Amino acid sequence: METLLGIKGPDFVMLAADTTHANSVIVMKEDENKIHKVADNLLISTVGESGDTEQFTEFIAKNIALYKMRNGYELSPHSAAHFTRKNLAESLRSRTRYQVFMFVAGYDPKEGPELTFIDYLATSHSLNYGGHGYGSMFCASIFDRYWHANITQEEAYDVLKKCVLEIQKRLIINLKNFNVSVVDANGVRNLEQISAKSLTDYNAAQSA
Repeated sequence: METLLGIKGPDFVMLAADTTHANSVIVMKEDENKIHKVADNLLISTVGESGDTEQFTEFIAKNIALYKMRNGYELSPHSAAHFTRKNLAESLRSRTRYQVFMFVAGYDPKEGPELTFIDYLATSHSLNYGGHGYGSMFCASIFDRYWHANITQEEAYDVLKKCVLEIQKRLIINLKNFNVSVVDANGVRNLEQISAKSLTDYNAAQSA
């Protein structure tokens, strides 16, 4: 029922994640943060089993911090994605596998922006845009239409708004609010939340 979205530009990566935490047919809370800052240049967004998402994200974040303490520099986003995928693959072959779906997003001065899709089977792929969850099914055509190689942060945020608008219109599950974060050369920033109210104003502006 949860949804993650990600989009990469020439010098940034932007992530969006719904804030709903549900158990079966019951909504437990509506202010869940699913986008985690794990380093100055790195974000991880996760959905899946609630205990697994928290535990695995914290495990990755602490190990990346340990790597920086031992070596004096941070892992690049590409290396962090490989490290994350390796640990998820190893857990698959144990009795305590993690049921998590995620995006690893980051910016490196030499390598540039990186957006990596990882699922619970440790499938890993570098993308320009993508999604996890039921909501992502309604976003593929929107990404295909509006993404381009030189997309700006303002345009990317607008594309995410279009995606959330379509999710709220067509998905039977009510995902009211989406947190949005961006990582670029200036580090990690949280952007304005995409909510039902902001989309009402957005619709009005589009219609005017």
